[in-house]
Amino acid sequence: MTLPLLAMIAIFVIGYTAIVTEHSIHIDKTASALFTAVLCWTVYIVFSQDLVDVANLPAWFLDEHSGKNSLELARIWISEHRLLEFLGEISSILFFLMGAMTIVEFVDAYGGFSIITDRINASKTVTLLWIIGIIAFFLSAALDNLTTTIVMISLIRKLVRDREDRLFFAGIIVIAANAGGAWSPIGDVTTTMLWIGNRVSTLHLVETILVPSLVCILVPLLYLSYSLRGQTIKQVQDDADVAPSDIKRSHRNIIFGMGIGGLLFVPIFKTLTHLPPFMGMLLSLSVLWVTSEILHRVRGDSVTELHITQALKRIDTSSVLFFLGILLAVGALESVGLLAQLAMGLDQAIGNIDLIVFLIGLFSAVIDNVPLVAASMGMYDPAQYPIDDHLWEFLAFAAGTGGSCLIIGSAAGVAAMGMEKINFFWYLKKISPLALLGYVGGAGVYLLLS
Repeated sequence: MTLPLLAMIAIFVIGYTAIVTEHSIHIDKTASALFTAVLCWTVYIVFSQDLVDVANLPAWFLDEHSGKNSLELARIWISEHRLLEFLGEISSILFFLMGAMTIVEFVDAYGGFSIITDRINASKTVTLLWIIGIIAFFLSAALDNLTTTIVMISLIRKLVRDREDRLFFAGIIVIAANAGGAWSPIGDVTTTMLWIGNRVSTLHLVETILVPSLVCILVPLLYLSYSLRGQTIKQVQDDADVAPSDIKRSHRNIIFGMGIGGLLFVPIFKTLTHLPPFMGMLLSLSVLWVTSEILHRVRGDSVTELHITQALKRIDTSSVLFFLGILLAVGALESVGLLAQLAMGLDQAIGNIDLIVFLIGLFSAVIDNVPLVAASMGMYDPAQYPIDDHLWEFLAFAAGTGGSCLIIGSAAGVAAMGMEKINFFWYLKKISPLALLGYVGGAGVYLLLS
């Protein structure tokens, strides 16, 4: 292992430590993530001669830059291709996130979520946990785990007043959203990768992963039903966080219907056009934006809070930048082949496919599940492991649900962390054991059924 590679690993470990201890060191996790990403890529580019095999550069590129030395060739290739390639992939996630957050914020400004919250009258903690958990589970399969987390956390803000209780509900939402996304080809980025990569088919994935994924959320809920029995929640007062009084019910319903309908339309748009999901999200946002402007003109009011531009200002930009930093840092490690080496090392050291996939699921809680799945897809030959093979099915479940074991192990967790300012160690103490219990239970059920 070369010195630059060791330096990148050290930078990532130190940055990761700073992220999880942000409340102790009093440095925002976004700053640590961005700093880690920039340093990792700087080491990668500056010491590219030690990290990249220049001989593997495309022939057309070598011909075009034949007058330059090998080191400069490598640096040009990295700066123009590798970094921009990762940035393009990450940007699609960021635009998707920004679009979803804006739609949710705008629906909230109109008081649209009261259509749901007014119908939830549960005062007992266990009852509300079951309602929220089951809704998040099935909604995640139709939307995706990230959008579902944003929507559901916005809902519990309208239902639960006490911050500690709300954080607990947010943790359960993360578990439920990740579990629900694992059995749907559009519910999680990793299942989408496996689906598009012709590793799993839709019907077979649903048939084999639905029950284990359901167990993944039912086990924590059953445990909480026993441990939290008899407890009640402090509900938000009726006069808190309501929309302006002059908003017509019909206008509120229109915005709510178009907002939620727009979110549900995203996977349909992707299926029909094969364009990235963020394009569908931006389309839904633009249609909602035009509709709101028409309604605003019809009312002739001057309520500035009901402009989408105000919703754009209220979205958590810090969380978006945190996504950028942490995913770029992981992308740097993927660029040097570290994650692929990790997957190959597991294969050589363990040998048992089921145990390897189970560990990949746990590793996805520490390192983003997307590059881990990408490395696994490149490591195992489709000729040996064809579509709907046991390997790919179990990988879809493990990578989709294992990330719940840590707050930064999934896109849903990172979104919840940003929206509710969840402390890493609080989640580790309160939610991680529940997530691990559900993960082990779901994995056990899948292996028994298969």
